[in-house]
Amino acid sequence: MATEPKKLDDLFLDTLKDIYYAEKQILRALPKMAKAANSPELKQAFETHRDQTEGHVERLTEVFDILGKAPRGKTCDAILGIIEEGKGIIEEFEGSPALDAGLVAAAQAVEHYEIARYGTLKAWAQQMGLKDAVKLLDQTLGEEEKTDQLLTKLGTTSANKQAVAA
Repeated sequence: MATEPKKLDDLFLDTLKDIYYAEKQILRALPKMAKAANSPELKQAFETHRDQTEGHVERLTEVFDILGKAPRGKTCDAILGIIEEGKGIIEEFEGSPALDAGLVAAAQAVEHYEIARYGTLKAWAQQMGLKDAVKLLDQTLGEEEKTDQLLTKLGTTSANKQAVAA
């Protein structure tokens, strides 16, 4: 018997599992990044985003509920690689004035991955007529974009300048 070709709803669920796993990994990484940061503002940004990320996981759980599926993650090699790069920056630049600039860059890599995933999921949810899922995904997408903007501000107003001045 031939298997039925996969459809958009299969791809949507697969990508939902991917970002669910990614958010769980990010929850584990953010406290380490906050601890490593020198700047009180950057520490606070990581701590605030950790709280937001808990909300992202809750919203993803709601999207799984909309689909009638149990929330389950699928190993996301991309986020594991991005987080590993962040760990490398912490190890290589510990005690350096460039550490915060590196942490901002690492955090933005995470944010850009999340923005890409949430934007895609939102577009697919719209295509599939999942209005409630669209609202949930859009809310998280907006928070990820605001975090990215905050990181840009922290980088350009302090972290990058401190790295150069030293």
